[in-house]
Amino acid sequence: MPSTSYHLHLPDEFTSCVVFASPHSGRDYPWSFLRGTILDEHTIRSSEDAFVDRLFDCAPQFGAAFLRAGAPRAYVDLNRACDELDPALIDGVRKAGNNPRIASGLGVVPRVVANGRAIYRGKLPRSEADKRITRIWRPYHDKLGELLVQSRAQFGTSVLIDCHSMPHEAVRQSGKKGDLPQIVIGDRFGASASSEIVERVEAAFAQAGLRVVRNAPFAGAFITQHYGRPSQNQHAIQIEIDRSIYMDEKTVRPNGNFHPFRKLLRGVVAELAAIGPQQQEQLAAE
Repeated sequence: MPSTSYHLHLPDEFTSCVVFASPHSGRDYPWSFLRGTILDEHTIRSSEDAFVDRLFDCAPQFGAAFLRAGAPRAYVDLNRACDELDPALIDGVRKAGNNPRIASGLGVVPRVVANGRAIYRGKLPRSEADKRITRIWRPYHDKLGELLVQSRAQFGTSVLIDCHSMPHEAVRQSGKKGDLPQIVIGDRFGASASSEIVERVEAAFAQAGLRVVRNAPFAGAFITQHYGRPSQNQHAIQIEIDRSIYMDEKTVRPNGNFHPFRKLLRGVVAELAAIGPQQQEQLAAE
């Protein structure tokens, strides 16, 4: 098993209702897992949001909590529901309905990594899937839910910024014409966050000179769907960043632009963390 489900970084003082989280940047690959996969240690990382945690780790300096995964996405996918079990991978699971994520091998225990490359030679026992969900998936979501409840109790509103990265190829194939987007904001087409907050998030990235679009090709998955409850003052927004900006996707290493881009994002994170207190001051003045 990975050594921990998550790593939590807290500010000295909470001044923001925003919670930053990175569910796909975990890189604690257990030896038993690597021994059981048919992929090499480099290929298994192809579905990882490598270095996203380092891009957003300044959040506590601006009064916001930052939660990052310990376990890698190839081991258990924290952006899936715990019942999204793949019958093609896990013994004893029956097919239930049409779920495109499961059908493509990207359930809560993934069958494939990027480009549909199989992780295992055969099936896994149901007990193995249950163990990963119990020891990794549930603690992460218990803590994330707790942070959002605490934030809403303190500030009256909570905003989850769910941090991800996307392959450049996905952006290139998105059908967009002209300059390709560098940031994709996902709010499940308005269902997971209020338009005012989404506009603030979009403006923060755009003012930093980044090209931003909404919901295409990524609108948000389980996390935004599950935690986004704008009618209850709980908002969830997914952020996808083009990996080619800051890393070499083939070698899974930071490129020469990593540090300048990280510095640029620091300003964006500061703007995002300021959303809550400012919003509350505006409400109080009305």
